[in-house]
Amino acid sequence: MNNFVIVSTPEVKEQFLTSTASAQILTAEEYLKGDYSSQKNIRLFNLCNDYSYCKRGYYVSLLAEARGHRPLPSVSTIGEFGDEQSLRVFPSHFNESVNKALSGLKSSEFEISVYFGKNLAEKYNSIARTIFNHFQSPLLRAYFVHRNQSWILKSLSPIAFKDVPENHREFVVSSMTDFFQSNSSGKKRSRPPLYEIAILANPEEKEPPSDEKAIKSFISAAEDLRMHAEVIGPKDLSSLNKYDALFIRETTSVTNHTMKFSRRAAAMGLVVIDDPKSILRCCNKVYLNDYLLKKKLATPGTRILFKGTDLQSLGLTFPLVIKKPDSAFSAGVKKVSSLDELVKLSNEFFEESDLLILQSFVPTEFDWRIGFIDNEPLYACKYFMAKDHWQIINHSSKKERHGMVETVALSEVPKGAMSLAKRACESIGDSLYGVDIKEKDGKFYVVEINDNPSIEKGIEDEVAGDALYLRVMSTFLRRLEVL
Repeated sequence: MNNFVIVSTPEVKEQFLTSTASAQILTAEEYLKGDYSSQKNIRLFNLCNDYSYCKRGYYVSLLAEARGHRPLPSVSTIGEFGDEQSLRVFPSHFNESVNKALSGLKSSEFEISVYFGKNLAEKYNSIARTIFNHFQSPLLRAYFVHRNQSWILKSLSPIAFKDVPENHREFVVSSMTDFFQSNSSGKKRSRPPLYEIAILANPEEKEPPSDEKAIKSFISAAEDLRMHAEVIGPKDLSSLNKYDALFIRETTSVTNHTMKFSRRAAAMGLVVIDDPKSILRCCNKVYLNDYLLKKKLATPGTRILFKGTDLQSLGLTFPLVIKKPDSAFSAGVKKVSSLDELVKLSNEFFEESDLLILQSFVPTEFDWRIGFIDNEPLYACKYFMAKDHWQIINHSSKKERHGMVETVALSEVPKGAMSLAKRACESIGDSLYGVDIKEKDGKFYVVEINDNPSIEKGIEDEVAGDALYLRVMSTFLRRLEVL
């Protein structure tokens, strides 16, 4: 296993280069812009200053996962920072260890730094190890409070390397070197025995992935398979322990409650669709671009735009399509016909993300949408462009916003489209996906892989009928029987 250490600035890089020879030291910019996809067996330690969503530290971990590297922290771990509910994953003996180690303190508050599972004071190493084992992030700060005669972990946050005291940095490097030589083991999940399925849906959502009639069909299919399914809402996170499976039928996002539901359910051992990894991999187009490139899957010509790039120097040919990394349902996706348009829109989009997607415009009458579950085709549709528009949804139209949808038999899908879609799914996981394929001049291109594809009554199920819903619920049943 080779080790990469990613830091924010060239100055910090120089400091590490003089301190350790056990890893390749790179700045975030070097790693993000460099061609490292072909390198395998990489363990990556992300010591960037900011892990916030769509900041460079976030993208380092995100693209590390896309490239098949093993980042610490992972994007999943980053998402758990600041979530008090995630602090409940610690084993019962952790509280005993904490109270024993902190018993002599007179203060009602205590804070420790965790550097690669260690603390400068050896007597706190057992606490540091447990914290690190459950939140694998290189540099952590744990904050404890004393209440009702017991010490409680109140918060856990990453430490930016720039905030590590100078007299601690030698210890950080030493702890990191020790960790390079160790093998970490994964955590096992509990396996609840129930056969109850929670379907997360939001009645307030304007364009949900499944309408009410489709939800009822999923519930009916579950009953046919001797399971019980019921709808829960965004405020029902605390009720997940009642179920053995979670089916998310609300538009997913890395930053909203759907991700919290998915993470919590997965941590509890529930069967989950959409699972956290699928949400992470599909909801960010920067990740998808790098991942599809690594897998050598055909896509429209794509490049990543960095904030501060001199767009005029790129020699671009228009029209082009510019996308926010977390755009969905054609929102946050714009066609630009000139450099002036691109400059204006990119400046606007860069307010939300440090990286953007710029893609060749491939005009087609329709996009193929091929649904998969367990890496097997489920349905196929032609999503036609909205009237007088270049996308399947025209968000500026007050009347006809959506283009026509034609559902076809799986046997009618061109072999090239089906083969490409299947390879795309297999590269992401084995969950429920919708792959968008463009066909141009006899060639096929992956546009997107959606983790939360639309399944609406009378549309995606028009050919398969009730068998589509039974197929999805059968996946839950089969996975539950394995537990």
